[in-house]
Amino acid sequence: MQISAKFKDLLEKIKSKGKSKGERRSDAVLHPFWVIVQKEVSDHVRSWRFIILLLLMMLTCIGSLYAALSTIREVASNADAESDFIFLKLFTLSSDSLPSFATFISFLGPLLGIGMGFDAVNSERSKGTLGRIMSQPIHRDYLLNAKFVAALLVISTMFFALGFMVMGLGLIFMGIPPTPEEFWRMLFFLILSIFYVAFWLNLSILFSVRLRQAATSALSSIAVWIFFSVFYSMIVNLIAGATTPSQYASVSEQLSYLSFIQFLMRLSPSYLFSEATGTLLDPSVRNLGPLTMEQTLGAIPSPLPLGQSVLLVWPQIVGLVAATLLCFAISYVWFMRQEIRSRS
Repeated sequence: MQISAKFKDLLEKIKSKGKSKGERRSDAVLHPFWVIVQKEVSDHVRSWRFIILLLLMMLTCIGSLYAALSTIREVASNADAESDFIFLKLFTLSSDSLPSFATFISFLGPLLGIGMGFDAVNSERSKGTLGRIMSQPIHRDYLLNAKFVAALLVISTMFFALGFMVMGLGLIFMGIPPTPEEFWRMLFFLILSIFYVAFWLNLSILFSVRLRQAATSALSSIAVWIFFSVFYSMIVNLIAGATTPSQYASVSEQLSYLSFIQFLMRLSPSYLFSEATGTLLDPSVRNLGPLTMEQTLGAIPSPLPLGQSVLLVWPQIVGLVAATLLCFAISYVWFMRQEIRSRS
């Protein structure tokens, strides 16, 4: 069988033995795992799929920046505490026709993760290269781990490039440099966005491992994305309308009802991401749950420091990371238990 050009270099580097001392020293850098990572990164960067997704993200990034800059003068004219964090408005402000950068990431981030992982494994199986790679003296989990690491590296580079591009253009047009706290808040926002997209990447890889057709895995991933983006909030609203307490209910019953509805909403990764990003990019947010009048009595309306904001959204961050690791663990177990036969 003719081996595809994608893995010729990989198989030659793994098979080669008995090399000189200088060659062995270079092979120490080219570990089989990192060889696969390099090949996957190269394939992602050169593919039309990645180029289209990159152009889409860049257009939305420029559009959201234009919307923020067009309305940022109105925000800067307000003499309140929020004007001290005017640079953060580049990521949160929106106009009548264009949403903010954080909203674009919340909506298009899952599409980016799904687009880079829906055919990670089943495409190799359909091409017949999966069995040939597994017949070489490499660990089976190298392939799955390398595909995830390569896609995550590309996504991380893209997000940091887009985020710093927004900062740079904002600095050019506004002429106001960000404060250290603003810079760290934006950095935490970019890291959280990578975790959010990594969840959808692992979910698409899970469907790619489980399903043999790339089109089926793509449709399954998109169906989950549409469910959480559109229909899940409708279902929660129906549950909220059916379980609404009476107007004579006690304060504790009403708080229990609000906490229950908020718990249902937090089962959605999109809601967790929006809560976390809204708190990180808006220092005026001091609480995410229902409060009584006694709890708000004596509270000072001042912005939270970065450490307190991170502690406030720590459960949301842990939830996103846990969901990402759960999807990866399930796909890892399924892939390790699958039978892979080499085609002759």
